[in-house]
Amino acid sequence: MIVFPPCKINLGLQVLQKRADGYHDLQTIFYPVPLHDALELVAGNSKGEKAEVLNYGLAVPGNSDNNLIIKAYDLLAKDFELGPVTFALLKNIPMGAGLGGGSSDGAYALKLLASFFGLNLSKDALLDYALKLGSDCPFFIYNVPCLGEGRGERLQAIHFSLKGYYLVLVKPDIHVSTAAAFSGLKLSDDTAKDGLVQTALNKEINYWKAELKNDFEWSVFNAHPILADIKDSLYANGALYASMSGSGATVYGIFEKPPLLSKKFEGHFYFECLLP
Repeated sequence: MIVFPPCKINLGLQVLQKRADGYHDLQTIFYPVPLHDALELVAGNSKGEKAEVLNYGLAVPGNSDNNLIIKAYDLLAKDFELGPVTFALLKNIPMGAGLGGGSSDGAYALKLLASFFGLNLSKDALLDYALKLGSDCPFFIYNVPCLGEGRGERLQAIHFSLKGYYLVLVKPDIHVSTAAAFSGLKLSDDTAKDGLVQTALNKEINYWKAELKNDFEWSVFNAHPILADIKDSLYANGALYASMSGSGATVYGIFEKPPLLSKKFEGHFYFECLLP
């Protein structure tokens, strides 16, 4: 069995406050993007382990203890009898990019395992397991535009579409860790930010540049000025809106016409598509 985990961008990302449990309350719009990994599952494996992952395509750093695909298997194996399996992952979505590629792989591994072993899990059950994997994982169970609140795990599907616009993703060869992005974050006392994402998305895209912000940009751009340069370049080449996704290191631009900028961003990861 094979599935094709997509990625996402964040349309606005407001950090509202730090909570008593150490997490931060956020507000953002998650928007699915048709850049996909490929994840295949077959019975059995060659190592005598319960689950293994064979990686192809882009490099996947770290060890299996941190692999969300393996964690997805282990989560389900606590509650169900699962036989040994091998996953083959063709990695097209860059890591450490703010695109949620690892979270998507983990969420889709849950869905793949549930189907493969006939577990008959409800959507709510899948969401519960996905949240145990990570805050971004539940979005990929929905995989439609969603307002995300809390840690990003409180999701509400919204009627919103960028169909017909062109999207460009640009990621230089840098890795921005989520921990580093949060450590450099400056929280504001401005409680009026609450609801800003929804307010901005009720306006035409031409207003977004002034009103739809990613609070991580200040600290991440200071640490990696190349990301600010990419954002400026996207605007200079006609983007209606440009922003960093998540905590970085991908900057995206939304265009009305085909941007055709691959040569301009040679040496960087580059993806361009017409949004469906």
